[in-house]
Amino acid sequence: MAKHPVVCLPLQKRCLFALLIMLSISTVIAFLIKAAFDSCDRRLEVAQKPLRSFSNALSVNTPPNPLTFMKSKRVLLVSHELSLSGGPLLLMELAFLLRGVGSEVFWVTIQKPSETDEVIYNLEQKMLVRGVQVVSAKGQEAIGTALKADMVVLNTAVAGKWLDAVLKENIPRVLSKVLWWIHEMRGHYFKLDYVKHLPLVAGAMIDSHVTAQYWKNRTQERLRIKMPETYVVHLGNSKELMEVAEDGVAKRVLREHIRESLGVRDEDLLFAIINSVSRGKGQDLFLRSFYESLELIQLKKLKVPSMHAVIVGSDITAQTKFETELRNFVMQKKIQDRVHFVNKTLTVAPYLAAVDVLVQNSQARGECFGRITIEAMAFQLPVLGTAAGGTTEIVVNGTTGLLHPVGKDGVTPLAKNIVKLATHVERRLTMGKRGYERVKEMFLEHHMAHRIAAVLKQVLQKSKGHPHR
Repeated sequence: MAKHPVVCLPLQKRCLFALLIMLSISTVIAFLIKAAFDSCDRRLEVAQKPLRSFSNALSVNTPPNPLTFMKSKRVLLVSHELSLSGGPLLLMELAFLLRGVGSEVFWVTIQKPSETDEVIYNLEQKMLVRGVQVVSAKGQEAIGTALKADMVVLNTAVAGKWLDAVLKENIPRVLSKVLWWIHEMRGHYFKLDYVKHLPLVAGAMIDSHVTAQYWKNRTQERLRIKMPETYVVHLGNSKELMEVAEDGVAKRVLREHIRESLGVRDEDLLFAIINSVSRGKGQDLFLRSFYESLELIQLKKLKVPSMHAVIVGSDITAQTKFETELRNFVMQKKIQDRVHFVNKTLTVAPYLAAVDVLVQNSQARGECFGRITIEAMAFQLPVLGTAAGGTTEIVVNGTTGLLHPVGKDGVTPLAKNIVKLATHVERRLTMGKRGYERVKEMFLEHHMAHRIAAVLKQVLQKSKGHPHR
């Protein structure tokens, strides 16, 4: 199995690479509201209330930072966990954006292990350094902070458990100033224990129209409750990530380093899937498609560069049964020299600089949004994605990438799409350029700042109309 060795670089390259890695790390914590909350033009009716979509209603001469009205406001952010996954990092990014305009920001993590966790410790330290006050999820301090806050942001559906467990009789005093930020697409999150207070909060914020419609239907049909006023806010790329993506020298150095570490040549074609390794992300179906594409190329005697698959999101320290299945498949098909497993990392920029095509193969209802998709487009990569979830609101099929069905039905179409991009260089490059243009138009940090500002203003206005202290 191909490994990810450490490669020695000349001093000049090492220094530049280290700088770029630091930039990449900053994007992550800078990333995941990463800002661009660009909502599309279309509207939905959610629970008989308008689903606000803040799209192109921006004037050219807007203030440098539309969140300045949040100065001195107290905001409590409640996360179900603190990890390197999308939801918590996205909430951290919001924390830093609010701190940047002078908000007083408090952070609560509901689920924390009893023993010391290095990841949690490091992330909390990053918040403390930026002035975010980390408080216990339980006890009087948490209650007092919630009651005094101008706004409470619950992150993910699971965070709803915190209301009954901690606030108890104080819940009515807090609901009118709660913004509930929902990222989940999976059916098992639709539990009344989690979301029974959802109809009474000031608003819900969801990352894609598809997910918002799903929540509207599911809550009405299964739980017999109505959604509050719901805002669709697409995510976007941070300034730090865009700086790397637009720096030709940086990309070249990163590309050379990663490819050298993987043992592939500059002319080889790399198709990457960058997600935590799990069945829902579809790495198994991607590998089947990749193998099928190799067979198609051989059968049709097509002339293409050597093709490789890169799976970023592995866990070397705790290999799951699913990942073992993936590695066994690679061994059985004798494609060890073409498939590379890379341990999960926050520094995605080097891999985006190194690969040629991103595969977004999330299954079932797809991704709620899929941050990695717009990050790849910033690096001018075409995207081969499942026609499900938020991916359909990001990728323009046939223009910035190609979509395929979810499940086993998508294996052969994805294989054919891999061959299409492998054999048509100009099409691949053109799709990448158009994807970059779409990012510049819709998925940047300043888009998010305006969209999130519009949502926060609405929530504050509603909160003022309800005495809660």
